[in-house]
Amino acid sequence: MADDIEIDLDDLERRMTGAMASLRTEFASLRTGRASASMLEPVQVEAYGQMTPINQVGTVNVPEPRMVTINVWDKSLVNKVEKAIRESGLGINPQTNGPIIMLPIPELNEERRRELTKVASQYAEHARVAVRNVRRDGMDQIKKAKADGMSEDDQKFWENAVQELTDNFVKQVDEALEHKQAEIMQV
Repeated sequence: MADDIEIDLDDLERRMTGAMASLRTEFASLRTGRASASMLEPVQVEAYGQMTPINQVGTVNVPEPRMVTINVWDKSLVNKVEKAIRESGLGINPQTNGPIIMLPIPELNEERRRELTKVASQYAEHARVAVRNVRRDGMDQIKKAKADGMSEDDQKFWENAVQELTDNFVKQVDEALEHKQAEIMQV
């Protein structure tokens, strides 16, 4: 009976993968000086009585390296979309031309680049904490299984497996942070 005790590594891995996906989404919202449609993903617009992502109220295009355009489908939402972008904290000043909102992406100065690398570091630290919390849950499962009769050899095996999984995901977070910081600092 004690040999049947197993730890659900797939669940732990799925949860750690979720932390990585969240980190990638947060990194996508960081402006790097180049236009990208993904930088608008976190921006929500109050449309038809609920908060809606911008890409669901208009077409987002990147016609030039330093310009994002949004062709708002419902003309009554143009001002709401413009207001949402202004209040989003992206540091972009929208220009309206009928149903089209243009977002010129200004060059980032050195000070702003350094600030953005610090923000990226904070996002990465949040992801590391999330991964470590999943690790702690896994270790708690192992302790409970030990109390239920798991052998010491099995305990060591599962602890090593959970730690290896954690180390792998922390390494992925560090690599993603390094890549993002290089992208931000690139002139």
